[in-house]
Amino acid sequence: MDVQETTAACRDAFAELASSACIHDPYPFMRWLREHDPVHRAASGLFLLSRHADIYWALQATGDAFRGPAPGELARYFPRAATSLSLNLLASTLAMKEPPTHTRLRRLISRDFTVRQIDNLRPSIARIVVARLDGMAPALERGEAVDLHREFALALPMLVFAELFGMPQDDMFGLAAGIGAILEGLSPHASDPQLAAADAASARVQAYFGDLIQRKRIDPRHDIVSMLVGAHDDDADMLSDAELISMLWGMLLGGFATTAATIDNAVLAMLAYPEQRHWLQGDAVEVEAFVEEVLRCDAPAMFSSIPRIAQRDIELGGVVIPKNADVRVLIAAGNRDPDAFADPDRFDPARFYGTSPGMSTDGKIMLSFGHGIHFCLGAQLARVQLAESLPRIQARFPTLTLAEQPTREPSAFLRTFRALPVRLHAQGG
Repeated sequence: MDVQETTAACRDAFAELASSACIHDPYPFMRWLREHDPVHRAASGLFLLSRHADIYWALQATGDAFRGPAPGELARYFPRAATSLSLNLLASTLAMKEPPTHTRLRRLISRDFTVRQIDNLRPSIARIVVARLDGMAPALERGEAVDLHREFALALPMLVFAELFGMPQDDMFGLAAGIGAILEGLSPHASDPQLAAADAASARVQAYFGDLIQRKRIDPRHDIVSMLVGAHDDDADMLSDAELISMLWGMLLGGFATTAATIDNAVLAMLAYPEQRHWLQGDAVEVEAFVEEVLRCDAPAMFSSIPRIAQRDIELGGVVIPKNADVRVLIAAGNRDPDAFADPDRFDPARFYGTSPGMSTDGKIMLSFGHGIHFCLGAQLARVQLAESLPRIQARFPTLTLAEQPTREPSAFLRTFRALPVRLHAQGG
């Protein structure tokens, strides 16, 4: 039975995306949805946009045609918010705020979390990459299989966040163990037990960051948390502890699992398209093109988790989205829209060569980091980790190959992995 036959009566794209077939390969269904039901209304009443042009417009129109839920509306869009710590933390993040509150918070964070600050981390990131590869080398050189997902893709962003936040590495590993549970609990269709597990993990993260803020206030160092809690002579405004905890919680959730998944996807692209590996042996511009194409081909977050509320009746593709409807965007489908990217299922870094970050040579925007006022604050950090990792993996292990098929997490929201076993290809094998 083909994709159209299996989905012609689909009442809920979110449920379909959680099916085993879509966990394995969501792109045939996304293609069908984009072509036959691009403004989809799910059984829950949520709308899901899947065309690049509609997604781009919706992200650009946030603050005009769309807004985040107001505090008094949380019960409507998050019925369990009254008893859920995770949902309340989500509601307080930057991604849920609208101007002028959003403008204030983004300014306070951006004054310290700058491109220059992230670029200053490059030597530390490179050091972490080399150390992780050194740790993998002995087993690989003995002909053993190594789980690259656990040993490298998960470990790198954890260690980078520890460096960024000024935390002991063991503390970060402890917090990171609960991130998957929190993300699953924030899914629109999470069960009560999933949400309870998310709340327990969020409570640990909240308590730890509250203590970390106090320690950095007493003994500041050269890390982002110390900068955010510190006074600025030219700016009397400061983040409250609650705002800062929410910000750190959101940064950790938004940048950990997604970066790990993108590293995994990048390694799979290296293995699947050996003719494209030359991009990783070139200069920084060539490496950046490879990174952007990985992000386009396999967006780690399938759809937006943040509600965008229609401020008026909106017609798209002959479908009327009523005022106050909850609208989400299917990022991964937009990135594979042939109206935006020619031959979209082909892996081709040339489409991003020599352009501004995230923009194709045709002037189309890759959507994996969002767009508009809610563009991902950690985009540069993710890009730097990928750019420092991939050429070193290629140079250190040029004969890397899959030991067995990777195992994915059964998540409709995040296209992440449980295991990515690799080994070195035997000479003459």
